Amino acid sequence: MKFKFLIVLFLGLFTLLSMPEFSRAEYGDIILNRKAESMRKAGVNDVMFPHWFHRIRFKCKVCHEDIFILKAGANDINMSLIMNGEKCGKCHNGIIAWEPLYCDRCHSWEPGWLPGPVQHSKKVSK
Repeated sequence: MKFKFLIVLFLGLFTLLSMPEFSRAEYGDIILNRKAESMRKAGVNDVMFPHWFHRIRFKCKVCHEDIFILKAGANDINMSLIMNGEKCGKCHNGIIAWEPLYCDRCHSWEPGWLPGPVQHSKKVSK
């Protein structure tokens, strides 16, 4: 009986943690929340940039220094630039990678979550 309970508990936790809304950041991921106030007004979450996901597919020089300055907080990223093919929009253009029309793919970090192994673009209060 105890064994069955542990199996059900394990499967339940596995299912819960594998759901997209419970996704976690990985090592080296960056929370972009310098514009947190305007994002709250727009009704979107902070951006969780999956740095490692990009890094295992591309060499650093693909993005740095031509697109992004290699210094935390040095890049002014906004939706207008992205939609005009700058910053993230250089690749996220519907040809190289998916278009920036799916808000929750980037704006996926809910404020107040424990940050885990991520870096922040600005100091956040817990």
